[in-house]
Amino acid sequence: MSYADRVFVEMCRDILENGTNTEGEKVRPKWEDGASAYTIKKFGVVNRYDLSKEFPALTLRRTAIKSCTDELLWIWQRKSSNIQDLNSGIWDEWADETGSIGKAYGYQMGVKHRYKEGEMDQVDRVIFDLKNNPYSRRIMTNLYVHSDLHEMRLYPCAYSMTFNVTQKKEEGRLTLNAVLNQRSQDVLTANNWNVCQYAVLMHMLAQVCGMKAGELVHVIADAHIYDRHVPLIEELIKREQHPAPKFWINPEIRDFYQFTADDIRLDDYKTGPQIRHIPVAV
Repeated sequence: MSYADRVFVEMCRDILENGTNTEGEKVRPKWEDGASAYTIKKFGVVNRYDLSKEFPALTLRRTAIKSCTDELLWIWQRKSSNIQDLNSGIWDEWADETGSIGKAYGYQMGVKHRYKEGEMDQVDRVIFDLKNNPYSRRIMTNLYVHSDLHEMRLYPCAYSMTFNVTQKKEEGRLTLNAVLNQRSQDVLTANNWNVCQYAVLMHMLAQVCGMKAGELVHVIADAHIYDRHVPLIEELIKREQHPAPKFWINPEIRDFYQFTADDIRLDDYKTGPQIRHIPVAV
């Protein structure tokens, strides 16, 4: 059965059985009806996925791989912070009347910084270092820029990627590994979405840099289940689990900026039914 399913089920059970309930505390998020959105949460959740073994898509329910890849490319490739450049409505609640989410996510990726090799944005710096200095311990991105937080419609949740390259003696190609740091995560709506999109990113970067994808380590400071999501989670984790899907990436692409969502596919992806009308706290 899918390794990602096992990780997800164990994480959810741990949160529900051993987590801290925030009911009665002063919390920021609200439900659509104005009620406070309380959570059951765990601090410091760490999940590891070996991308060389399988792609970490849940089979308990379907993860929309093209949509999550499109959001990833919106941030990392198009470097946009306007929802008019995004092919879904997942950011609509946070955008202003012009479609902007402020100086968040893609905006930060597009800011150029000065290095001794010249001016580059964060994405181009990662690709440059992976190709020219792969064993560097300084290959990382950061979206949590304190000087710009007041101009962000939402503080970044998944805010940092740290890349690390390894090579086993018996293997010719280098292996690309990464740590994804996340300050906060709504487990039901976003957990596997984020895992899948950053797994896709690793496969993309590995391919254009002549490497293979290795381990993705996902660190979540505050992993939480909202009070109105508890029955949905309890039903979800009891579902039948299926084998992991087969991951396909277009082998012809050698330039990161040429990838589209259509260059990614999950084959033999058998899943449980989708959960409809999930309430979202804002």
